[in-house]
Amino acid sequence: MHSRRDAVKTLAALAVAGLLPRVVRATSWRAESIDRIGVQLYTVRSAMAKDMPGTLAAVARLGYREVEFAGYFGRTSAETRRMLDDNGLTSPSTHLGLDDVRARFDATAETAHVVGHTYLTVASLDMRDIKTLDDWKRVADTFNEVGRRAKAAGLRFAYHNHVVEFAKVHDVVPMDLLIAGTDPALVTFEMDIYWAVKAGFDPRTFFARFPGRFEMVHLKDATPAPEMQMTDVGSGTIDWKGIFAQRAKAGITHAFVEHDNPADAMDSIRKSANYLAALKF
Repeated sequence: MHSRRDAVKTLAALAVAGLLPRVVRATSWRAESIDRIGVQLYTVRSAMAKDMPGTLAAVARLGYREVEFAGYFGRTSAETRRMLDDNGLTSPSTHLGLDDVRARFDATAETAHVVGHTYLTVASLDMRDIKTLDDWKRVADTFNEVGRRAKAAGLRFAYHNHVVEFAKVHDVVPMDLLIAGTDPALVTFEMDIYWAVKAGFDPRTFFARFPGRFEMVHLKDATPAPEMQMTDVGSGTIDWKGIFAQRAKAGITHAFVEHDNPADAMDSIRKSANYLAALKF
């Protein structure tokens, strides 16, 4: 009778010889996990306003290594960078308004360099000015213009979606138009998984149709339909294993937990961090 050690040696020899059946080879695949978890600091905005250094320290203790800003709460860029360094945090991205990257680009870029941002991410658009497909095309042109300036400054321009980008205009999904109408070398996207799902779309269809265009994602979960209320990551219905299994295709390099109005912000990001730290896909 062969021992277990003999069996392992035999399998190894077959593998080297290329004779191991494909089904057996497949069993050697190891599940992946998320190596860096980020958080959008809008989630803990009340705590940030009261005690920014203490809040960043608490975020780091929960296991987060990256943060995305949505304002600096009166702190200078140098002070902000020092707080990040003190807690072993980096901030790849910051949320901005469109005017921040159009009318105030130089000041915005200077702050980004000091704090350590790579991405200048427009969080939303003023929809009062966007009604038609031509309006959306103009938005795409604007994104390309801003992206060109960002690239020249050693930065990257990104756009974060909500639901409105998925509401059809004459049978055209504006999100499709924005992605197809922008230069991948100049513009990337931060797919908010929750809002895409809330709008009735599977983010993975966009990952497949527009590979490499989603360098960042926002992570928040949804309760069952039809309510689909926002909830902590892992406590809802979104298939996170399926989403992250496609992260290479999508181009995802940064993932930020977010919850717009949690009952307890720190408890919310703790639960999300724990779920994502244990997630295998």
